[in-house]
Amino acid sequence: MDWQGQKLSEQLMQIMLVAFAVVAFIISYTMGSFQMMLISYAAGVVLTTLITVPNWPFFNRHPLKWLDPIEAERHPKPQPVTSKKKPTKQHQK
Repeated sequence: MDWQGQKLSEQLMQIMLVAFAVVAFIISYTMGSFQMMLISYAAGVVLTTLITVPNWPFFNRHPLKWLDPIEAERHPKPQPVTSKKKPTKQHQK
């Protein structure tokens, strides 16, 4: 799954869970059954999991292009940047 696919998966998960929570509340309110709310919300969680967790093809629309190992060796590796701050003089009395 590419980065944009992960973002899409996260957004789908949040939207679907909120939507199923609202639907479960409406079902439980109209039927007067707490058990039906739990069952309907659990079904929504399972459906959300089946849609957002597997690596479906629509999550791979923007694949990353990695360098070949030989090509990567030709380019210098970035060196860590160290800050060279001058020590400040404390005002002495």
